Amino acid sequence: MLPEEMRLDGNAAGGALRELFARDVTAGLATCGGCGGARPVGALLDYGTPLGVVLRCPDCDHVMLRLTQVGGWLRVDLSGIAILALPNVPAS
Repeated sequence: MLPEEMRLDGNAAGGALRELFARDVTAGLATCGGCGGARPVGALLDYGTPLGVVLRCPDCDHVMLRLTQVGGWLRVDLSGIAILALPNVPAS
C-alpha cells in the first residue's frame, strides 16, 4: 500500500485527541523548550491573567504554555513545551 493511500484527514484522529484532552494534564511530564528541564505540569509556575493562563518553567522562566478564551474559542499554545508525556491511563 502506498503512503498516499493510507492518508486520512484530521477527523480520523478525533478519538485519540478526545482521549488526550480528557485527561488531567497536570499529571503529565513537560519538557521545557528553553532549558530542557522536565517536570510535572502541575509543578510549573502559573501566571494567570484576566485573559487566561501562562505557565512558565521554574528553572529558566521560559513560557511553556498559554491558554486563553477569546471570541468563543479556547486557544492553547504549547510551543514552549518540547515534549508533553501523559500517563497512559484511560479517562474516567
